[in-house]
Amino acid sequence: MYMKKLMIMALMAGAATTAFAQDAVVKQAKKLVSAGDFEAATQMLAPALTSSETLDKAAAWNLQTDIYYQQYSQQADAAIKSMVPGAKEKADSALMYRSAIKALEAAVETDKYDQMPDEKGKVKVKYQKANQDRMKMLSVPLVQGGQYYYNKQNNDEAIHLWKAYVNMRETSLFKNLPETEFPKEPFYNDILYYCAFLSYQMKNYEDAVVYAKKLIEADPSKAGDANDILLFSKKDLMKTAEDSLDYVNTVKEMHKANPEEERYFNLLMEFYTRSNNQKALAEWADEEIALNAQNKMAWALKGEVQMNNREWDAAVESYKKAIELDDEFIQCIFNAGVCLNSKAIELKDKLADKNTGGLTKVNADKVKEILNQALPFLERAKELDPDREKVKWAYPLYQIYYSLGDKAKSDEMEALVNAQ
Repeated sequence: MYMKKLMIMALMAGAATTAFAQDAVVKQAKKLVSAGDFEAATQMLAPALTSSETLDKAAAWNLQTDIYYQQYSQQADAAIKSMVPGAKEKADSALMYRSAIKALEAAVETDKYDQMPDEKGKVKVKYQKANQDRMKMLSVPLVQGGQYYYNKQNNDEAIHLWKAYVNMRETSLFKNLPETEFPKEPFYNDILYYCAFLSYQMKNYEDAVVYAKKLIEADPSKAGDANDILLFSKKDLMKTAEDSLDYVNTVKEMHKANPEEERYFNLLMEFYTRSNNQKALAEWADEEIALNAQNKMAWALKGEVQMNNREWDAAVESYKKAIELDDEFIQCIFNAGVCLNSKAIELKDKLADKNTGGLTKVNADKVKEILNQALPFLERAKELDPDREKVKWAYPLYQIYYSLGDKAKSDEMEALVNAQ
């Protein structure tokens, strides 16, 4: 029993020694800071920042904040002095901006431990006010540092500083501080834009979405640029059905809010046509027609789905609606003719004698009636596109002329077909 007590006391003594050793490290690092040896102080302090044996983590992290803030201040003073004509002193810009961001990060970590309850369950905040006051002074240098690295084409460091700048008010250090005590600078929204833009450019699409949304909320006048980043980020993020739904719903919201903006409709059209889901495409076309019956592309898409489903009459009616809105909409003009020609071919096959394949005069007239409906559409397509650059009208016209018994024109079309 006595031996067991000795062992416990020895363990406790060892733990106390380790804990006191870590706090001694903090004291030694503080002396190095006073001597201006920041690099040595940082190396000395490093173990105490992560060790579970450090009794006062807030104090340790606050010392880390002191080191980097003083290092930043030293370089900032040198930068000011270097502006004097004939001055020999020069600042290390990279060190200055690196110290600024590290000071802020250390201050945020200090605040985390500073707000933790002690062994009695009480929170005694020691460092927050002082760190708020001096970290506020770093907001502009963080922006300048981002510009410094951006000009050097070091986007990783540029966005590191710019993100820290736009996010600093959301950290525990500042989130309870009234905006009147830490107002946003006039260029705050511009930096939000660069955070969104650079994140997208660097293919960090999740962050691009976050900052684009913040920009839209903060500055509606920049919504156009922010929406582009948001949309294309979500588009590139599409991997699952949920991602696709999120993307298409986002585009629909923007399209509904800005119906005159064609790009949103075009993005939706691209999405639905590439999805190869005819049912979804048809439903969306109907949605668009309900929103705007003057949308010729919506009618064209509706006709396309009906045409793919061999619903010839319905497709022709949809195409006619599109042609009413644009009498030179050649794809719809051509497709309407093709639909009617296809309808005639189907009817001919249906009415043909099962033994001879021939048609009675009555049935032949029924087929010719439909072919005569198809003919003006295809001849109009030929008129609008004589070189067949947009639609291939020669073969369906050959079929119609041949079936109608117009040998001269069917021979002409046959020659064109064979010449291809």
